[in-house]
Amino acid sequence: MVIGGGPVGENVAARAVRGGLTAALVEHELVGGECSYWACMPSKALLRPGHALAAARRLPGVPVGDRLDPAAVLARRDSFTSHWDDSGQVSWAEGAGITVVRGHGRIAGERQVSVGDRLLTARHAVVVSTGSVPFTPPIEGIDTVRTWSSREATSAKSVPTSLAVLGGGVVGVEMAQAWARLGAEVTLVVSQDRPLPRQEPFVGELVAQGLVEDGVRVLTGVSGQAVSQVDGQVRLALSDGSTVSAQELLVATGRRPATADIGVDLVGLNPGSPLTCDDTGLVEGVDGQWLYAAGDVNGRAPLTHQGKYQARAVGDVIAARARGGAVDTSPWSPLVSTADHAAVPQVVFTDPEVAFVGRTAEQAAKDGLRTRVVDLDIAVAGSSLHADGYRGKARMVVDEDRRVLVGVTFVGQDVAELLHSATVAVVGAVPVDRLWHAVPSYPTISEVWLRLLEAYGL
Repeated sequence: MVIGGGPVGENVAARAVRGGLTAALVEHELVGGECSYWACMPSKALLRPGHALAAARRLPGVPVGDRLDPAAVLARRDSFTSHWDDSGQVSWAEGAGITVVRGHGRIAGERQVSVGDRLLTARHAVVVSTGSVPFTPPIEGIDTVRTWSSREATSAKSVPTSLAVLGGGVVGVEMAQAWARLGAEVTLVVSQDRPLPRQEPFVGELVAQGLVEDGVRVLTGVSGQAVSQVDGQVRLALSDGSTVSAQELLVATGRRPATADIGVDLVGLNPGSPLTCDDTGLVEGVDGQWLYAAGDVNGRAPLTHQGKYQARAVGDVIAARARGGAVDTSPWSPLVSTADHAAVPQVVFTDPEVAFVGRTAEQAAKDGLRTRVVDLDIAVAGSSLHADGYRGKARMVVDEDRRVLVGVTFVGQDVAELLHSATVAVVGAVPVDRLWHAVPSYPTISEVWLRLLEAYGL
C-alpha cells in the first residue's frame, strides 16, 4: 500500500510490481502529484520562453520580438499539466499493474490503511509518500488575506499587474523571474543578505544580478512583519519599516513534510514532522519492518529526482524482503539511497541557471574535510559561442586527502546540462588525476572542466 500518488509513490508501486508484488496507490488529489501539476513541470514551462528570448537577445543577427506572448506561454504551460486532468497518469498506473484508490489515506494500524470508510490491509508494507506542503510563517494578518502559494504561482490564469514574493529560495527566485518576464512588476523580499543563501555565496549574487536586470526589485536583509489588504492590494509591512504593495503576494518561505493528517500518531510518531528513515526507507521508531517513507515526507533530500531515486530503492527492497533470504543493504547497493547524504544534484532554473551537486565549501569544512577550492569564471570557447558577453562562474571543492571532488557548482546560461558530469564525478569518487583524462569536446561549455583542472594544477 502506497499513500501518496505523486511521482515518488508511482515509482515505489511500479518497482514493487516489477519485483513480483501487488501494489495499491492511494491519492486524494491528482495522480501524478505536485511535480506534474503545480511544481516542476508548470514552473519550468513558465520559465523556458523567457530564457529562450533572453538567450536570443544575446546573439547578434537573431530576429527577436520585444516581449513574450503571455497567453501563448500560459497555454503551453497548461498543456504540460494536461490541463490538470490526471486520466493519463491513472491509465499509466493501471497499465503498470497498479491499483489506484481514490481518497485520503491514513495509517490505521500495522499494515493497515483507511480510505474513507474502507479499511485496506497490506500483505508486506505500507509506504508513505505524501510529499510536502507550503510552510506559512507566523506573520501578523497573513491568514486574513488571499495569498499565493507555489500552486497559485504556477497555475495562475493571467499575469498580475504586480507581484510581491516573500522568500528567496528556489520557488521565490524562479517565480519572481518567470512573472517579471511575463510582464508583472515584481518585488522579491529576502530575509538573508542574498537569495539562495544555502548555496555558494556567488550563486545568490549572480542570480540577484540577473533578477535586477529583468526589472525585479530585490530587497535583502528584511523580513515580513504584517500583511493587510488595502484598496484591493496586498500590503506587506517589512522589518525595516517600509512596505510593499502588490496585486498578489506569493509566500515562498519553504515547505514542511505532509504528515499532519495521515495517522502517524497511531504508530507513535509526531504529526507534522518528517518520517525519519534509514537508507532503505524503513521508518525509525516503528515496531516491525512494515512502514516506509520516500520523498519529501522524510526530509532527507526534498527534490523530485531524489524522491524517485529513494522510491526505486524502497520498492525494490520491499520486494526483496518479501522474497526472503539475504538482502544487500550496504552503501551504494541498488536497495539503498546512499547519494542522499552528500551527492545530491539540483538545478535552479533561473537565468543565469544554477547547477550544483554535493557539498559547498562551507559544508565540506564543517564535515571536517581538508579541501581545496578552485574558482573560475566560465570563459571558454563554448560559452562565448552561446552568448556574447557570457557571464558565469564555476567552483569545485576537492577533498585533498582522497583527491576527489566532493562538491561542484556552476552558474551561467545553459549550465544545467553540465551537472550530470559533475554528479558522476562526485558519486563515483573519480580521482582528479583520472578526471584529467576525460577530455571535454571543443568548443563546448564543458571545456570549463579542463580549465578547472588546470587551475587545480594538473
